[in-house]
Amino acid sequence: MDTEPSLSSEPPVIFRLIVPTDSLEDLTQLLHRAYRPLAEMGLRYVATYQDADRTARRIAGRECYVSIGAGRIVATVTFRTASQTSGCPWYDRPNVSSFGQFAVDPAYQGRGIGSRLLDLCERRAVETGADELALDTAEPAGHLIELYQRRGFRAVDCAQWPDTNYRSVIMSKRLPQALASRAGAGENPPE
Repeated sequence: MDTEPSLSSEPPVIFRLIVPTDSLEDLTQLLHRAYRPLAEMGLRYVATYQDADRTARRIAGRECYVSIGAGRIVATVTFRTASQTSGCPWYDRPNVSSFGQFAVDPAYQGRGIGSRLLDLCERRAVETGADELALDTAEPAGHLIELYQRRGFRAVDCAQWPDTNYRSVIMSKRLPQALASRAGAGENPPE
């Protein structure tokens, strides 16, 4: 369990894996709240309309992390190892892990919670043997593309998923700590 220091009288935010007692309905409602501005742009992200059953299917067998603030889920991300990442040529590479269903409750945005979750995904990617961490987002969501570029992600591919109404940009980040550990072990990093 990891906590974030509180800057106010609010209790700290706790970061952990989802547990069976967490409400998938609450997690789904968080996704809906966080993705609402994208839906208002006319973008049909799955997280804008999925129900709790679909949320359960999307996190099954993956590492779903949640942030708990004031006794409720305020942020989430689902990490996929390289063996769980697939669906387009870049995702099918054996050295690429990914994340999705990344959301921070609008009332909690701007507090560094999302950055902490992305740091966690980068760490898990290295720990699970990947040297790239990837994601996909809508081409029209320029503000999200810019956010990920500031974190070191670059566009590497595009994809059209069957459940969306937009083309996705596949973005990926080289993980220098993974490349450095492989080089130290005498391995050549993949091109």
